[in-house]
Amino acid sequence: MTASPTPSDAVFDLGSPGFMDDIPGSYARMRDRAPLVRIAFPGVDYTTWMATRYEVVRDVLNDPRFVRDAAGVPGLEGAGVLDQMVSAFGVPEDYKRYMDGLLTTDGADHARLRKLVSRAFTVRRVNDLRPRIQGIVGGVLDGLEGREGFDVLWDFGFPVSGNVICELVGIGEEQRPRWRAWMHAIAGGEPERYGESLTGMVDAVLEAVADRRALAERGRAPDDLLSALIRVRDEDGGRLGEDELVAMVLIIVQGGHHTTAHFVANAVLALQQHPDQLEALRADPGLMPRAVHELLRLHGPAPMAGVAHAKEDVLLHGVRIPRGDAVVCALAAANRDPSAFDAPERLDLARAPAGRRESHVAFGHGPHYCLGAALARTEGEVALGALLERRPHLRLAVAPDRVERFDQPGSRHLRSLPVTG
Repeated sequence: MTASPTPSDAVFDLGSPGFMDDIPGSYARMRDRAPLVRIAFPGVDYTTWMATRYEVVRDVLNDPRFVRDAAGVPGLEGAGVLDQMVSAFGVPEDYKRYMDGLLTTDGADHARLRKLVSRAFTVRRVNDLRPRIQGIVGGVLDGLEGREGFDVLWDFGFPVSGNVICELVGIGEEQRPRWRAWMHAIAGGEPERYGESLTGMVDAVLEAVADRRALAERGRAPDDLLSALIRVRDEDGGRLGEDELVAMVLIIVQGGHHTTAHFVANAVLALQQHPDQLEALRADPGLMPRAVHELLRLHGPAPMAGVAHAKEDVLLHGVRIPRGDAVVCALAAANRDPSAFDAPERLDLARAPAGRRESHVAFGHGPHYCLGAALARTEGEVALGALLERRPHLRLAVAPDRVERFDQPGSRHLRSLPVTG
């Protein structure tokens, strides 16, 4: 049995230059050191652990002793993650209740909320949406006709993912520009813009809910996710609270907008850096579903799962996690674990999953497995397939090491991806 790390052991600082200069190597050193290691996050004042090994990540994400809601930890004192965010980002206190939802609930509450919205994201429902996704992707590419150069992230990824998720939820075209501005501000993490953007989104949802109810009274409610959630709320209020309804819409729109757009851009960059794999995909478009899984494994848009807290003392893989300590799962590190994947750093679009289902953890695992995974995969398949078909001579407009990025502790993300051809 592995000895439990002690407070005197080295703490990995995810924001340090040494860590950020070699992120894959830093995660590899963490995997080699222990099943769980202590980490430092800028601005976080409680003990935090990180899981980087594939088996440990899956175990943590599937263990009910780790909870997202810090209030569910007996005796835990001090401000939880949500309270710290409210304080740091200037969110008005009376808007805090709209920040709770699928991502911050556990157990029966989480299962209840997930069940209410899951029908919109089933594989069958997403397959029914594929023609509309194809239409949206085609429309965006039509708008790029005649342009020699464009930005994959801003001119293609965001318009595709934003329009798909807004249409699914029921946000009209005339409202989408301001929603895009709010979502970009929130994703940017700028304190001076975060609170203002969140309140704007909440007010817009409340306004849309009122409009939908008025349409429903006249028998004219559209067939979209927002109308469905309102029916659940009004016909059986015990299953969905009004605040929960608003929070659900915010989570779905934000989650569906940025992650898919960044994945598409990440995938294009990876394929440009591996021309042999790009040519293999062009030669056999039937590889696309498998290729999307492999690109998600190595270049997924969510490098970490949400923060969880031990609600009791937990002994996991020989490491003792005291009650109240936080645990973060490094999905990006688990997806490159050599104990789970042969030659894990190699991009192999023909790589077969270990079982019937996906073997990577790009969408997480367990009760909080990404609700929109089927939608994200389908968008990725359609967007990449159409882009390769209609832009056969696509190439990077700058060298890979000159692509603009921005850093967050433990991860590096594309700021833009200019291409030509």
